[in-house]
Amino acid sequence: MCRNIRTLHNFEPPATSDEVQAAALQYVRKVSGTTKPSQANQAAFDRAVQEIAHVTAHLLDDLVSAAPPKNREVEAAKARARAELRYG
Repeated sequence: MCRNIRTLHNFEPPATSDEVQAAALQYVRKVSGTTKPSQANQAAFDRAVQEIAHVTAHLLDDLVSAAPPKNREVEAAKARARAELRYG
């Protein structure tokens, strides 16, 4: 998985539409192999991002979890601690 795509499920507060859009953009960039499509491919690229964001939002709405929602700040602190150990 692309390292820039973050888990969006089971957080409090829930993922925003901007976060879903950013994840969709990262996914399309990864799959297409480009961060900036040519003019000939721009419409297809943008359409893919919108469709993936739409489907992702539906997925997040439909998923259920028995686990309590995670706290964004706590998870970010854990990620920073892992990065500190990994990169010094």
